[in-house]
Amino acid sequence: MQRGKFISFEGGEGSGKSTQIAMLRDSLIEKGHSVTATREPGGSPGAEEIRNLLVTGAPDRWDPMTEALLHFAARRDHLVNTVRPALERGDWVLCDRFVDSTVAYQAYGHGLERSIVDRLRCDVIGDLMPDLTLIIDIPPDIGLKRAAARVAGQATEGAGNEDRYERMNMAFHERLRAGFLEIAENEPERCAVIDGAGEPAAVHAQIAVTTVARFGIAL
Repeated sequence: MQRGKFISFEGGEGSGKSTQIAMLRDSLIEKGHSVTATREPGGSPGAEEIRNLLVTGAPDRWDPMTEALLHFAARRDHLVNTVRPALERGDWVLCDRFVDSTVAYQAYGHGLERSIVDRLRCDVIGDLMPDLTLIIDIPPDIGLKRAAARVAGQATEGAGNEDRYERMNMAFHERLRAGFLEIAENEPERCAVIDGAGEPAAVHAQIAVTTVARFGIAL
């Protein structure tokens, strides 16, 4: 069986990744493709338990090294139990965040040495990287407003607030955005920057065009 396709969605807080994954998933399914939509941190039972440690609590809950190790522990469980099996059975895997988020958040955002993240990547995931990474770019102030509205909705529904990263300062979020854009600039064969400031349908249109061009499929 032919290996499936792996697309990761990256971007700062409130960039609309979840919405865009759902829209692309629906488009692919409509064309007859089998799709696994997943997320990081999380995406498998063990990784979801670690997720709670990372996205809740005080912004300074972890130092950068501990935070990176937790992300890679969750990623390993996610890969073993969700991503690799889905790719092996021929699914399109749409993942809300992958290793680029660790580079952007822990290296660019928190100042952890990039070489540490790169070594962890080699040890934990080997040579598995997305076939396409869509970096949804949005000014941090706009993204944080969107994220705040989402968190308010979670509170209304009685869910726990996954807002630890949103509560980090604006300088952190500016470094984060710069990190994602630099990743895209350094790896243009894998990454595509998508303007995330518009309405969801307009953003999806950009993603559809990019996906069609990259994989030669109809959407």
